[in-house]
Amino acid sequence: MERMTVTVTIYDVAREAGVSMATVSRVVNNNPNVKPQTRKKVFEAIERLGYRPNAVARGLASKKTTTVGVVIPDISNSIFSEVARGIEDIANMYHYNIILCNADKKKEKEIRVINTLLEKQVDGLLFMGGVVTDEHIQAFKTSAVPIVLCATTDENNTIASVDIDHEKAAFDAVNHLIANGHRDIAMISGTLQDPANGFARYQGYKKALEAAGIPLREEYVRIGNYRYESGLEVTKHFLELSERPTAIFAATDEMAIGAIHTLQDNGLKVPEDMSVISVDNIRMASMVRPQLTTVAMPMYDIGAVAMRLLTKLMNKETKDASEQMQVILPHEVIHRNSVAHR
Repeated sequence: MERMTVTVTIYDVAREAGVSMATVSRVVNNNPNVKPQTRKKVFEAIERLGYRPNAVARGLASKKTTTVGVVIPDISNSIFSEVARGIEDIANMYHYNIILCNADKKKEKEIRVINTLLEKQVDGLLFMGGVVTDEHIQAFKTSAVPIVLCATTDENNTIASVDIDHEKAAFDAVNHLIANGHRDIAMISGTLQDPANGFARYQGYKKALEAAGIPLREEYVRIGNYRYESGLEVTKHFLELSERPTAIFAATDEMAIGAIHTLQDNGLKVPEDMSVISVDNIRMASMVRPQLTTVAMPMYDIGAVAMRLLTKLMNKETKDASEQMQVILPHEVIHRNSVAHR
């Protein structure tokens, strides 16, 4: 015989406990205005019947779903997984559920995912990393719920965000090379169309050279795509130059590790023959040999602070999301073994 599944309703629980449906609803939603003995009776009835509250129905009644949408550009990137861990921990603390969506670093997919999450009536949205374009802004403007950017910002700072000062982080990395006697410093940059991680880090590189009176050489700057493979390829260009740089500043750790491997594959020693420094401080930075000197982004803290800011906005504990609210967290130069004094 076919087994039939019987759906237990709030009405069944109310009848079993001998209370009204309104009382069951109060218990399920943790309303404090319920007597302890009544609460106990309702929970016992729920356990006996195996009742599971309908989240959609509860959301319609309260106009809240206790759900937050998170858009992640590349789930395979360890930076974003660490940010996501910070988000998840704080979400659990405040009893929010997370819907995590990977967008494969494709703008069209990001816009589609944002719209889908908003249609699902999430209570708030976290957009992680990636370039915030006019199309993103337009999608955000259609939202009736708060939005916070994580590890990125929009160009005009119109949306609440939590990030580091990428320009200053790059400046500090290059300045560390300069302090160690380097003047021929190349850069593997991210796309300059990315105002946060790409353009800002390039500006930090440029300003550090200017402050030290070192001319910018066009052949010493090449664009990568933030990933390991582009670090491998771009470094080959530097090795073909008649005047090789003595140091490479990579905009991300992945590209820096690619640079180290290309140098080693060509018989060069790091840092004796060429120094390498970058920004991020992913776990692999301390695993590669030599260990990578880098500027640490507080990835977990960015996620945790962004989620806490979103809870404040969702619960109207602070300013409206439409007002400027940019949180800048501190970064730190992590001294390891990939930079030598000249």
